[in-house]
Amino acid sequence: MNSNRRNVIRSLAGGGLILPGLLSEMMAVEDKPLAPKKPHFAPKAKRVIFLFMTGGVSHVDTFDPKPFLNKNHDKPKTKGRRYYKGSGWDFKKYGQCGTEFSDLFPHIGGMADDICMIRSMQNINGDHFGATIGLHTGSDTFKRPSIGSWVSYGLGTYNANLPSFMVISPGLPYAGGQVWGSDFLPVLHQGTRIIPGAEPIANMHRRTSTNSQQRDELGLLEFFNNQHLHGRENDSSLRARIKSFETAAGMQTAAPEAFDLSKETDATHDLYGLKRGDTKGFGWQCMVGRRLIERGVRFVELIDGDTRIDYNWDAHANMSNYNKLARNVDQPIAGMLKDLKDRGLMEDTLVVFATEFGRGPFQPNPGVSGRGHHARVFSSWLAGAGIKGGMVHGASDELGEQVANDVVTIHDFQATILHLLGMDHERLTYRHAGRNFRLTDVHGHVVKDILT
Repeated sequence: MNSNRRNVIRSLAGGGLILPGLLSEMMAVEDKPLAPKKPHFAPKAKRVIFLFMTGGVSHVDTFDPKPFLNKNHDKPKTKGRRYYKGSGWDFKKYGQCGTEFSDLFPHIGGMADDICMIRSMQNINGDHFGATIGLHTGSDTFKRPSIGSWVSYGLGTYNANLPSFMVISPGLPYAGGQVWGSDFLPVLHQGTRIIPGAEPIANMHRRTSTNSQQRDELGLLEFFNNQHLHGRENDSSLRARIKSFETAAGMQTAAPEAFDLSKETDATHDLYGLKRGDTKGFGWQCMVGRRLIERGVRFVELIDGDTRIDYNWDAHANMSNYNKLARNVDQPIAGMLKDLKDRGLMEDTLVVFATEFGRGPFQPNPGVSGRGHHARVFSSWLAGAGIKGGMVHGASDELGEQVANDVVTIHDFQATILHLLGMDHERLTYRHAGRNFRLTDVHGHVVKDILT
């Protein structure tokens, strides 16, 4: 006989398995650590789509034109020790603002009036691992919570049936799961990884024959979990583990619908450059990312590339790979920006384009095709809620080697993202190992010049 949760609990009580005095506790246990929380002040953005290009996108070939390098290509800088390396792509102005983009990104360039370009980014580490976790966690040496985890901890989620922080990553980036790890924050704030394919999340579909049967099983499980938790309320790992099972159950209802693109129109598929039924390529990631934020997910990260040289932006040997890499992301990203605008979502959604560092303006010998790592200056951009579109902030020198003015450190970048979400980066803290920790550690200033 099918029984609902309430009847099962009463039957257990009647059979002496539980005390009647515990009924009210079982019927109304309220523990919602992911419920929406009030920000420190009125936010401009309610959610974030964070685009991360693995490997280090060359700023001087994409977003930061350097005529001097092109003019002196293959010429020695100092007695033949280093040679200037010009760009293999032309730049042109886009939009009414006239911001320059290279030929690699004509579609994103078409959205120039909505984009704030930052040409004075600076990381704290020139190694992939350190630079990647530095950009995401504020520390390039120690494990720390990811920015998405901090946002989840600070603000919660709008949809209890979906995680507050989700990451679409076909492969593993440098630093692997640390990119979306929660470290000392409760593990329920860790990013949930989605892998494009037939089943983006393992065990996404319920195994019970009916919804009512699953509800009965979950209700009984909830009771026993909360009994086990009694007296152990301070065990954050236990509480998070219980909550993770509850969220997983909700996901079996909400996630399949979120990943189902069959009802998206042909025009929308064309906008993202995505063939109907295809799950490969950045177009699928961008469309699903838009659908997730529509359904209340607070922070969505879309990762392009993994640690294989030919599948990321780490062009030590062959810059021509950028042609393929850029085609994979250019139209989908621009399409997503247009789609967000058309749906009225750009008004309270922040879109961030980031990479761990840029590429150097020199080569050891003339004719070398690739570029080395360069963390002293690189480019990123933002668009959407609270951002001044159609502007360039900061500048590199004529070589793209050093910051010329208005440096933006990774901590400044993080502080600004949190500010747009209504959070003071100095007040968003978590007590651990005897002291308060924060995403920006003891650093960071909000870049106010780029805010509306």
